[in-house]
Order: sequence, then C-alpha cells, then structure tokens
Amino acid sequence: MPKRDSRPTIRDVAILANVSLGTASRVVNNHASVKPAIREKVRQAIEQLGYAPNAIAQSMRVGSTHTIGCILRDLTIPLLTDFVRAAHDTFHGAGFSLLISNTEGREERERTLLVNLAQRRVDGIIIAPYTRIAGEFRDFLSELKVPIVLLDRNDAAWLDSVMIDHRDGMYRAVKRLLELGHRRIALITGEQRFYPASQRVQGYHDAFAALGLAPDEGMISAKSFLSDAAFGVVTEMVQRPEPPTAIVAGGMDMLSGVLRAVRARGLEIPRDLSVIGAGDSELAELYSPPIAMIDWDYANVGKIAANLLLDRIRGGGDEARHVIVPTQFIERASIGPPSPAPAISKGAKRRA
Repeated sequence: MPKRDSRPTIRDVAILANVSLGTASRVVNNHASVKPAIREKVRQAIEQLGYAPNAIAQSMRVGSTHTIGCILRDLTIPLLTDFVRAAHDTFHGAGFSLLISNTEGREERERTLLVNLAQRRVDGIIIAPYTRIAGEFRDFLSELKVPIVLLDRNDAAWLDSVMIDHRDGMYRAVKRLLELGHRRIALITGEQRFYPASQRVQGYHDAFAALGLAPDEGMISAKSFLSDAAFGVVTEMVQRPEPPTAIVAGGMDMLSGVLRAVRARGLEIPRDLSVIGAGDSELAELYSPPIAMIDWDYANVGKIAANLLLDRIRGGGDEARHVIVPTQFIERASIGPPSPAPAISKGAKRRA
C-alpha cells in the first residue's frame, strides 16, 4: 500500500479546534464571518499542527496566488541584489512569494514573461520595462488586468512608479567636476528613451548652465547601458585630438567597461582622467583609486516598490502614485583637477 501523506489536513485542524470543516476552511481563507473567539481557536490548532494550506488550491478558491512577479533587464548587476532582497523581505512579511524574471533587454521575451505571469495569476508585477510604454504595448499592459509598479520609468502616468532622481545626482557630479576645472566632461549613458538616461543628460546640462557654461555635445554618448558599449565609447573618446579630461559612467553596469578601457589605453586615474560611476559597488570601493559615485539606496527602492504594490493589491487609492528616491554624490580619490596637457594613451603613442 502507498504510504499515507502524514501532513496535517484541514480536517485535522477542524477536529482539534472542535469546529466544523466549513468553519475551519473559512478561517484559513480569511472570511470575515467567523467570530474572533472561534477564529483564534482555529488559528491555535493550525499552529499546533503545523498546517499549511495548499497554495494553488487556495488561490483557485479565493482568487489569489499570493505571488508577485518581478521582471528586470539584467540580473547580473550587483546593485539589483539589494533591490530584490528588500522587495522579497517586504512581500514575504505580507505572505507573498516573489518570482524573478530576466528579459536580457529583449522586447519579445519581456512580453512573453508578462503573459506567463498573468496566466499564473500573480497578484501584481514590478517591472522596469525595456519596451516603451506607448501605443499597442500600453494597451497590452492594460489588458493584463494585474496591478503593476514601474521601476525607474516615467512613461506611464497611469501606473504606480518608483523613480531615482538621476537628474540631481548627475547635476551634483558634473558640477563638482566643473568646479575642479574640467570642461571636456564625457557622459556615457543609455538610450534617452529610457527615464534614467534622459534624466542624466538633463542633469549634465543643468550643471553647465548653473555655471554659465556651454557643454561640448560631442562629449555625450547616449546609446547603451552595457559595459561593452562603454568600453568602446571610452576607447574612441580618449584617442580624440581633444579627449575628455573626465568621464561619468551613467549606468549601473557601465563602470567596469570604462575602467577596462582606461586601463587598456594606459591612462592613470585621476592624473590623466577623472572618473565617476553610478550606483555604488564593491568594484568602486576596492578599485585603486576608489571611484567617486552617484549613489542611491536601492534597498529602499525595493521596499517602496513592494509597499506600493501591496497597497494597490489591497485596493488602496485610485490615482497612480509616483515616488522619487534621492541620490547622493560620494566623492573619492578618482577625481581631481584636469591635467595641464591632454592625456595621450599608449595606443596613441605607438601610432605617432
């Protein structure tokens, strides 16, 4: 004979609490019709037996899977660990599980993941979409009928969102470089159709305007957030007749590409080139010299996003809420006054 499953059942709970099976079931499914004293008896029986309801079966009855979906572009970025951990802990404390998915920056994969999560009847979704929220994709999101919180996106005012104040962070960083005497300041960031990149470009211009200066627009590269792309841009820029004297990496995954390019060209930081990154990390702290950073509390971003979504799931409010998380500029030894003469990389010397 097959071995009987020894896990306690809802019937065991009802017997121990001396209530009907229906009453025990109503307590488990959080019906308001059960009197507090009886609810407490059932709760004690559940705790004593270690009873855990079947989540899938329960969700079919009460219309909730107590599951949240989270879709991100790249799970290899270390800073996202803080975000995911904080969001997970917040959801776990509220009785929800968190499913993490990775789009790899592919629009078709993003759409497939969204459909899969909706089919699994998740209670809500946190997403930093790669696809621009307009036209058909906007309609697609609306038709999912799932509460959504956007992460660092501002192109859907009808959805709740948590955004980072990249504009102010970039303003502070570039203004500090200008105060040190830099004028050829390179900004390397992603496509401006994304909120973080567009805000960084605005902050860059704000800093120059604040000092009555005009930037060299050729020093702005807003094409990709990827590390390899940053490597290519820096490699090209430092070989110009008038290369940048400072570089700001405007993206969490870009600093490593910038540093690889600087090292490959034989340049020294900050003697030849001042460098600033975005999103503090062990790489920035342990590099020699330590890298100045535009930073923000990504754990706090995770908590805010999770709480916004939980509130929306519970029916809180009608109007969309948009929270902006502040940034700070951490000054370190990677920045200093510009060199009197343009830096010449080893590669340039070999061609001379």
